Amino acid sequence: MTDLPQQTFDDAAAVLRSALTGDGDAVVGTFDAVVDRAGLSGAYGVAWCLAATMLGDVPAASGAALDFPGIDQAEYDTRWVARFVSAYANRDEPTGEALFGAAAADGLLPDCLLTLAGSTIATLRSRAG
Repeated sequence: MTDLPQQTFDDAAAVLRSALTGDGDAVVGTFDAVVDRAGLSGAYGVAWCLAATMLGDVPAASGAALDFPGIDQAEYDTRWVARFVSAYANRDEPTGEALFGAAAADGLLPDCLLTLAGSTIATLRSRAG
C-alpha cells in the first residue's frame, strides 16, 4: 500500500483529529463515510495508514516481532489491533486484509477501527512526552 490516493491520507488525518479529541462517534463516522465513498477497501487503506502512523518507519525486511503481553486474554478489538499492526510491521497485506474481512464479517469492524485510532493516538502521545 505505498501508492495510496491523497484522499486516504486526508481521511486518516480526519480520523486522528477526531480520536485526539476523544470523539469516537466522529472516528466511526469518518470510517462510515469512507466505506460509503470507497468501500471496505477504502477503509482498509485508512486503517493501514493508521498502523503506519503508529509504527513510523519499519524495516523493509519482514519478520518483525512485536511484544503484546497478555494479548490472548484481551478483548477482540485489542487482539485485532495487535495482529493488524503486526501484519503492517511485517508488510503482510494478505493477513491485514484477512483480519479486516474477519472483523467486518463478525460485525466488530467499527470497534476494531475505533481501538486502532485510539491506540495510534496513545502511541503518538507516548512518543511526544
